[in-house]
Amino acid sequence: MAVIGVADGLTQGGRSDLAVQIYRLWTQTNASDPLGCAIHYNLGVLLLQSGDPAGASEALERSLQVNPDFHPARLSLGVATVGAGDVERACQHWMDVASRLDAVNPTNLRYKKMAWRYLASYLEGLHRYSEAEAILRQSIDLDPTQTEIVQHWLSMRQEQCIWPVAVPLEGVSREALLRTMLPLSLAAFTDDPLLHLASAWSHTQTVAPPTARLAGGRGRAAAAPARLKIGYLSSDLRDHAVGSLLPEVFELHDRTRVEVFAYYTGQPSGSLFSLRLKGAIEHWVDLAGMSDEAAARRIAADDIDILVDLNGHTRDARTPVVAMRPAPVIVNWLGYPGTMGSPYHHYIIADDWIVPAGSEIYYSEAVLRLPCYQPNDRKRAIAPPNRTRGDFGLPDDAMVYCCFNAVHKITRFTFERWMEILRRVPDSVLWLFEESAASSQRLRALAEQAGVAGERLVFAGKLPHDQHLARYALADLFLDTTPYGAHTTGSDALWSGLPVLTLSGRSFASRVCGSLVRAAGLPELVCTAPQEYVERAVVLGHDRDEIRRLKASLAEQRSACTLFDMERLVASLEALYQRMWDDFEQGRLPVPDLGNLDLYLGAGLEEDPDQIELLAVDGYHERYRERLERRHCLQPVAPDSRLRRP
Repeated sequence: MAVIGVADGLTQGGRSDLAVQIYRLWTQTNASDPLGCAIHYNLGVLLLQSGDPAGASEALERSLQVNPDFHPARLSLGVATVGAGDVERACQHWMDVASRLDAVNPTNLRYKKMAWRYLASYLEGLHRYSEAEAILRQSIDLDPTQTEIVQHWLSMRQEQCIWPVAVPLEGVSREALLRTMLPLSLAAFTDDPLLHLASAWSHTQTVAPPTARLAGGRGRAAAAPARLKIGYLSSDLRDHAVGSLLPEVFELHDRTRVEVFAYYTGQPSGSLFSLRLKGAIEHWVDLAGMSDEAAARRIAADDIDILVDLNGHTRDARTPVVAMRPAPVIVNWLGYPGTMGSPYHHYIIADDWIVPAGSEIYYSEAVLRLPCYQPNDRKRAIAPPNRTRGDFGLPDDAMVYCCFNAVHKITRFTFERWMEILRRVPDSVLWLFEESAASSQRLRALAEQAGVAGERLVFAGKLPHDQHLARYALADLFLDTTPYGAHTTGSDALWSGLPVLTLSGRSFASRVCGSLVRAAGLPELVCTAPQEYVERAVVLGHDRDEIRRLKASLAEQRSACTLFDMERLVASLEALYQRMWDDFEQGRLPVPDLGNLDLYLGAGLEEDPDQIELLAVDGYHERYRERLERRHCLQPVAPDSRLRRP
């Protein structure tokens, strides 16, 4: 215990290297000590933290030789084995832990849940979704209060197109499941922007409640900056759907007007694309590995004027950093398609289609608009057109519909529309992106149940990005999903010359693709009603001349359309930044509207998105008013004007 105490003190003092030496010296002279399992374990954990998975594995194996039932060592050995590149063996370690814990006591239950969490996460990484889902379900049955596990289980069902998604479990109602659903998952589940707002607010309260504002930073009394300092905070400034949209934003920023900082919180990347991003940014600051407070203080020390949150409610977000308000103005843009529902995001950037006049009530932030919300990289390459339809299992002469959106965006209602289109356009096929063989088999089985031959669903695997863009030319029409449509994927299709048919709903995620298609000069392909979408797809499926006309129009307008006019977008973005700063200096910074969102959350959860597609329902606001009025009778609350605005 004395050795452990000394080593812990060294580790806390930043000298984990000396702690490693002390542990190694002890093991050399105390090889037979029955308590050596703890020393070997601690040594393995330190080596794992220092980036030595091989050394960690050796130490943890020795710990288990001393005590085969020392479960923390086996759990950590699984992590070290993943670090060494053997995920299958790591999964076996975690399964061993779960199988050894038969006795029911709090310690065993904790270790079993931990083993299942690791196991499910890495099975998901192997695209073994059904196995991951089954393990998560066992964990929920054991302890239904595990919010993160419930969230993961729901997302696993979406990944596999298992409908209904939110099936009540023993001890967990449908409403309770939806209450825990991640905001990003909810955006793909229902076109209900009021529920999205309330869910985002609830999620923010959990992951990043507002904290004390950091001292320091630029105040209104300070002299106006010669250049606005703009900080972009993101884990996705790399080869990622969001990162791929941003290079020209950074390259085209007017260095006489703005000074650009990138605060990167993601994994290390040495790709050519990442190097291009770094080369386009004046100040690249890696915050990975820093605590939230240290990261926030680093941003504040740079006197950032406007901090742009490019993550929002997405994986690997550092929302607690934003909650410390390390800059006077904070903006929600691009990374998350919706409102943050937070008290510290002042603005959300959209455009006239994504948030039309009157829809501001769905956002806690003040809405500012660009000519087109989504930037693009006009330098992304398209491989030469040297592949044929036959190379991808597509028929030469049939109508080829295409959707390369992530599979979790496919809802039951979208799939039913697609099946109606295929039934009405004989011999047509639908070309989809393959997430996993199991998901593809499930979709083919569902097609058979809908009266469509399963082989009419053709699945595309991953390709290098330039080859992926090139294969779009082999399709005739992109069919978008709803309520979460194509974003980066939509831009890719349009850049590659493929027309996109989309269905815009009420929510942010459902309207982005409509914005892209309109900005590309094809407003006739933006539908606002489900049956309109079906009829338009069917008509185009029988009119190949019209398809050729749309492709020609897209090619003709590509160099001049709003979607790919990056000079205009960046200039407009800088004008918005100046407007935000003027608001701050004049004391007009908007205050986020978070009134009565607990009531909206409860009212929204009364709907069942697995059974009712709100996009197809009239009287959306009236449905909310009825439920809110009923709740008001039960528990009167302060007046709320959200649904009484124009």
